Amino acid sequence: MDYKRTKADKTTQTRNIGDFNALTDNIYETISMLSKRSNQISQDLKHEFHQKVEEYTNPSDNLEEVFENREQIELARFYEQLPKSTLIAINEYLEGQLVYRNDANGKGIKNEAIVEMLHNQDRKKNK
Repeated sequence: MDYKRTKADKTTQTRNIGDFNALTDNIYETISMLSKRSNQISQDLKHEFHQKVEEYTNPSDNLEEVFENREQIELARFYEQLPKSTLIAINEYLEGQLVYRNDANGKGIKNEAIVEMLHNQDRKKNK
């Protein structure tokens, strides 16, 4: 997912707790789900950031010759201005973009558009 184009809020705000019971009927299960999704998002962003930073590093630099690289600074500022991963996860949940399944109690929802998108991604990877 492209987290740079998300419409998530950049600041926290008070939310109605009833909005978080719709999918799971349990606020604690919803919080657990959002926490796991938030961790996934932050790992994705961290991995993407480190890949882009590596493009600007010079392997011949040593500790004594370290100098400021404007591209790295601009890149870091850009990633700092993105919404926090928890806010992105909450936005995805409220917009119905998350797929949830709990095999223990049989609850869950499969958003057909998301399942189809994941299936298409798997096909592209296998080609």
